[in-house]
Amino acid sequence: MNTNKGRILIGTATAAIAFAVAGSANAQAFYLQEQSVRGQGRAFSGEAADTGVDSLWWNPASIAGMQGGEASVRASAILPDGDVVDQGTVIVRPGAAPAPVGGNPRAKNPINNGVVPSGGVAYGFGRVAVGLALSAPFNFTTDYDADSWARYTADKTKLRTFDIQPSVAFAVTPEISVGAGLNIEYADATLSNYLPNLSAALPDGHQKLSGDGWDVGWSAGAQFRSGPVAVGLAYKSSIKHTLEGSIETTGLLGPLAAQNGEIETKATFRTPWQAIGSIRFKATPQLTLNGQVVRVGWSEFDAIRLGAPLNTAIPENYKSIWTYAFGADYEVSPVWTVRAGVQRGKTPTRDGERDARVPDADRWNFSAGTSYAMGNRFTIDAAASYIDFKDATIDRRTAAYAGSPVQTPLLVNGELQNASALVLSLGARVAF
Repeated sequence: MNTNKGRILIGTATAAIAFAVAGSANAQAFYLQEQSVRGQGRAFSGEAADTGVDSLWWNPASIAGMQGGEASVRASAILPDGDVVDQGTVIVRPGAAPAPVGGNPRAKNPINNGVVPSGGVAYGFGRVAVGLALSAPFNFTTDYDADSWARYTADKTKLRTFDIQPSVAFAVTPEISVGAGLNIEYADATLSNYLPNLSAALPDGHQKLSGDGWDVGWSAGAQFRSGPVAVGLAYKSSIKHTLEGSIETTGLLGPLAAQNGEIETKATFRTPWQAIGSIRFKATPQLTLNGQVVRVGWSEFDAIRLGAPLNTAIPENYKSIWTYAFGADYEVSPVWTVRAGVQRGKTPTRDGERDARVPDADRWNFSAGTSYAMGNRFTIDAAASYIDFKDATIDRRTAAYAGSPVQTPLLVNGELQNASALVLSLGARVAF
């Protein structure tokens, strides 16, 4: 392995790999919370305190005391909208004066539409129940055009995760339940970005990173019920992910041509932990009020670390955040329930450290949903959410070929504008 090659590529490789845990159209940074259609209808305001297989992702204790079985299958269509706009980004090539980065100054809808599947099954044996939740908590695709102003920091990006959560729960008393589970998670990442050649007259080079791997975390929770009140507390651990893969570089010319080729490497990073508190209050026989607060430990995502031969790290410096949600369920009839809710979420990204791969911002989530029982054992769920994002700066400065004689700074100056997302979900639950 050419060690100089590894050193020359560090700047762009680390900037590129940052995608692997970044960028989402509808939840904080790269976490997708669409793991329950019922929960989405009330803006995820009571999930850790509710019961049944639809709450299993948030709280393993939700299935304690079940009699018989329940299964659920769901899908959420995520339809983002927004612009990533250049406000004067500058590139500084070696020996040249700072110059505009060029390219199309407006990227329209760089985050692709997508469908997120999830489901679960559980069976209760009196006081003990076992369950399995299947989800895709980190899942998205971004796609910038080859002539975009953001091409040197973001081109095509894809992240797919698949989480398997086997759980067991126990009803300690009629009022108190506890549960725990493992989170066995697979991550598959592919991303690319363009590389500036030393002369602006030359076409761009290109770099692509791909990798995958399996890793494990855990979940635990408890619930308490007394009269009209239900309270749930739960914790989901951070997961340390290791992606085994390679970085492929093409199209570099002149003195940089020797850097073309492929490097095998790995990257490690941590997803955030979550501490969840929920309360549900049955105000009337028909109306249930819900509240949920979540502390999300995004500070775990402090850096992305690359293994040999690069042996370096790029700081991410995410901050931990709170989310707040309030909602209500109303039983129109014994077979028909409607619900609505609102959620407030802050972005864990910081001004001055946000890039085009992570066009994240503070947001409001407005949701509504319904459930209809088709019989004693089969229920259809539907929900819709509108998420409104605050405009945010894209201003993380980086450099191609960092630490080498041909270091090429990129003074990024952009903005996320007019961003929103529509989420439409449909699911079904069956008892057996």
